[in-house]
Amino acid sequence: MYFYHIARFIINIVFRIIFRFDIEGRQNIPGKGRIILCSNHISLLDPIMLAIAIPRPIIFMAKKELFENKLLAKLIHSLGAFPVDREGSDLASVKRSLRTLKEEKILGIFPEGTRVQKMDLNNAKPGVSLISIKSKSPVVPVYIESKYKLFSKVTIRIGEPMYFDSYQGRKLTTEDYKDISVDIMKSIYSLKDV
Repeated sequence: MYFYHIARFIINIVFRIIFRFDIEGRQNIPGKGRIILCSNHISLLDPIMLAIAIPRPIIFMAKKELFENKLLAKLIHSLGAFPVDREGSDLASVKRSLRTLKEEKILGIFPEGTRVQKMDLNNAKPGVSLISIKSKSPVVPVYIESKYKLFSKVTIRIGEPMYFDSYQGRKLTTEDYKDISVDIMKSIYSLKDV
């Protein structure tokens, strides 16, 4: 993660010149231990903004299309991200996610799977709750608000961790996982009006 820290340091300086940051709830990120960071997704800049806002490295799950360009793929890989196939059930990315969390790291996921401008609960995917429950990891909801215009404000609100211990050991259906993911989405967007 040496490259990640250097890149974060440089980007932090540059982006704080061209944007005004308002980061709320940073205390909700534990200093150590596994967590899943779940955020809304409005721009390609979102992962960079989260990397600036969160003091610990984030291993992002990123759409596989980003890895089609060899140069970009090398850069993204060196920052710790790994590809996910958004169309089907991608067992390899689920395994990679579980391994990341077993190593007590932060896994970054955009649960809607694509960029959106407003909440649509139909976009909730069962994968995020499945990964959370299987890995016994809390989910930390995050809401990003910005127009991403030069010198504009970027507001990042970090919510309190969500725990799903009550689901441990239960046989859950895909629909159950989807319902839990809907709850996660609601918690993300509830931070909009805080």
